[in-house]
Amino acid sequence: MSAVYRVDLEAFARNLVRVREAVAPATHMLVVKDDAYAHGLEVLVRRAWDEGVRWFGAFDVVTGSAVRAVVGPEARIFVWLLGGADDLAAGVAADLDLGIGDEALLDDLATLPPAPARVHLKIDTGLHRNGIRPERWNAALARTAGLVAEGRAVLEGIWSHISEASDADDDDARALFLAARDAARAAGLTPRYSHLAASAAGFARGEFREDLVRVGAFSYGIRPAGGPGEADLGIEPIAGLVACVVAVDAAGAHLDVGGLHGLPSALSGRFDVATPGGPRRVEAIGATSTAIAPWDDARVGDEVVVFGRGGLHSATDLAERIDTIGEEIALRVSPSLPREYVH
Repeated sequence: MSAVYRVDLEAFARNLVRVREAVAPATHMLVVKDDAYAHGLEVLVRRAWDEGVRWFGAFDVVTGSAVRAVVGPEARIFVWLLGGADDLAAGVAADLDLGIGDEALLDDLATLPPAPARVHLKIDTGLHRNGIRPERWNAALARTAGLVAEGRAVLEGIWSHISEASDADDDDARALFLAARDAARAAGLTPRYSHLAASAAGFARGEFREDLVRVGAFSYGIRPAGGPGEADLGIEPIAGLVACVVAVDAAGAHLDVGGLHGLPSALSGRFDVATPGGPRRVEAIGATSTAIAPWDDARVGDEVVVFGRGGLHSATDLAERIDTIGEEIALRVSPSLPREYVH
């Protein structure tokens, strides 16, 4: 045996049910950026489709096109990292929904051959992740209306990101968002969809759910740092990093994963792993191996769950020890490690 990232597809399916229940009556848009949060895009998208997911948030056109190849023509696939006219043209060709947060992209859209693009216009509500500033919103609406009149665009949605830093900040952001949507309607535009919330606000604040809720992390069982636990949210980690003992000596038992496989060296000495002999402390994380405290009958070939499903700590547990977020720990798991799927 060698190290694997073991993904439980039944746990993933249970999380999807939980997310669907939590955000209802809004629709769950499953975010699958970064290779479905390092769990494997093709397998996870296919299972999500089988479980009834019909909206996917794919971040960029390359990922969106890959999702389209898996699920076919009926899915709605939203992308929002767009680099210019080439990206827009590729997105239209792949029948993707395009998140437009820069007026320059509207100018680029005007240069493409006429073929209606499904546009979701983004208002910057204060996060400054991108988005059209409020003082430029009316100008962007006028430009969009012109593209609609020319048959180059259909305004499908109004959307934004929020900080989820405090309820007060998010309330202010929502007020800006609602005003932006009202302005679009006053300009004669009729967006079919509104989407503002991601995982945390989608679960906790019903008034933020609108028509679509973009949920990525919670779908994979990754809770927010400093927030409610997995059990409180009703989600479960779907993957565990499983290592193999490759040597046992006076320094301890040595596992076949290290920093190059995604374990931050800053976690050395700061957490325990699940071994056949019970919990054991991680003593040192090297580039390609990790030393842990030994147990009486430790032997080469023993399986150890480093973190995640079946382990003692989740990705977010580890993240909190080094002042980051669970997504960062999950996304660090190297693509060089095989993904093993449990059905």
